[in-house]
Amino acid sequence: MKHRKLFCEISPLTYYISTQKAILARKCSDFYRHSFSSGFSLERTDLLLPVSIYRHNSLIRRQLGNVDMQLQENKATNLALACKQVNGVIIRPGETFSFWKLVGPPNKQRGFREGLTISNGKASSGIGGGLCQFTNLIHWMILHSDLTIVEHHHHDGIDLFPDFNRQIPFGTGTSILYNYLDYRFKNETSRTYQIMVSTNERYLCGKLLCDQYEDFRYHICCEDEYFSREGNDVYRNSKIYRLKVDPVTGNIVEKKLIRKNHAKVAYDTDGLVIKNSDG
Repeated sequence: MKHRKLFCEISPLTYYISTQKAILARKCSDFYRHSFSSGFSLERTDLLLPVSIYRHNSLIRRQLGNVDMQLQENKATNLALACKQVNGVIIRPGETFSFWKLVGPPNKQRGFREGLTISNGKASSGIGGGLCQFTNLIHWMILHSDLTIVEHHHHDGIDLFPDFNRQIPFGTGTSILYNYLDYRFKNETSRTYQIMVSTNERYLCGKLLCDQYEDFRYHICCEDEYFSREGNDVYRNSKIYRLKVDPVTGNIVEKKLIRKNHAKVAYDTDGLVIKNSDG
């Protein structure tokens, strides 16, 4: 049976109309939401909160298959521009952090360049590409805190690139698209938090700060990771757990499954240890 095209798939014009409709719908939703809540975190300051909750550095230039390295250079520019809009943001009790609310539209007029994007499960390129690395970093830090993730999208079902100096488990990334695919978390605690971000020649650097110590520590671990052959395809499988740890005793007080991965591998599988689907 022939696949019937969606309206957004008919032509570039219909795609543009669809995206503008989605952008407008998100703006209307946020306006309504802001009227009945504590709103979004928009205040930024250079004064640092005293307690370090978590920090992480993410390598900017990575070899991703046969992707043009110029896209990696452009990504470095995009990340630096985003840092200027996010660095120092304060997240007070009841407030919601929104990546796009702070960064704004990633267009040429604001200096953003063409970088790597993921579209329909394939590597592509577009203005502002590579900013998902920014939300990947934030997401990884938030997973190590008491903050509550309220919007998180992922490149589901596809493993696009072989591991290269991987620092965090597969499946803990994010997918964003201005402005209707956002990354958001809410401060449902009585504490105030702050995000500090910057870039240097090699890394995107992040710190999550707070005005008080948290009662628990968190650790993210990957278990049951393996590659399986299913028909003519290979899949990456794993389970991602979030451990809640008592900092005094070191005991694990909660172990929560936060993601189960079953992603089709889209690169050369030579060299991988692969299990057959029949065991």
